[in-house]
Amino acid sequence: MYSLSQQVLRTDITGMPLEWIGFKEAVRAYHLGQVAYTCGVLLYTVRGGYNAISGKRSVVEVNSIVATLGDTHALLKAREHYVPPLSNSALFARDAHLCMYCGGRFPAGELSRDHIKPLSMGGTDTWNNVVSACRRCNNHKAGQTPEQAGLELLAVPFVPTHAEYVFLQGKRVLADQMEFLLAHFPRTSPLHQRLAKTMAA
Repeated sequence: MYSLSQQVLRTDITGMPLEWIGFKEAVRAYHLGQVAYTCGVLLYTVRGGYNAISGKRSVVEVNSIVATLGDTHALLKAREHYVPPLSNSALFARDAHLCMYCGGRFPAGELSRDHIKPLSMGGTDTWNNVVSACRRCNNHKAGQTPEQAGLELLAVPFVPTHAEYVFLQGKRVLADQMEFLLAHFPRTSPLHQRLAKTMAA
């Protein structure tokens, strides 16, 4: 059994990944009859109170992936034009905690958000203009473009899709959850290669 802190991947009824939820939200979904089906491993068994009439205790078994009923059409329509919020944690996860200039792998505390085209030159604080950079490379680049600083980008930045962003937000993503999410990434997603390298390391 897993710790109650292990996140559950919530999807819509079509299997499209929506978000990560905690065990309380998962149990609530079961209780309210919102769970259409489940897959993945059994994470935990949550025991509740006893029924006054039958004397039986309520038990909810929570799986790692839970599909819920709801406003699928509205969510799909919203995702067509979806641009996920930019945060350092999601950015560093997108770039597999690599410095996109020297290629070194660093913990989050040693990475920074670098603007390829500096803000001082009219660059924007958007997914397509930012990469993870170690402090050394970021200090060397300073307020210049990579070309001006004599640096070369190792990969082109990209805007994550909704499914990719759900993955980037995950903490301790289990193997079955990872496999499920990977199936929803675009075939051309750079994350396929980056994750393969991470798992091989």
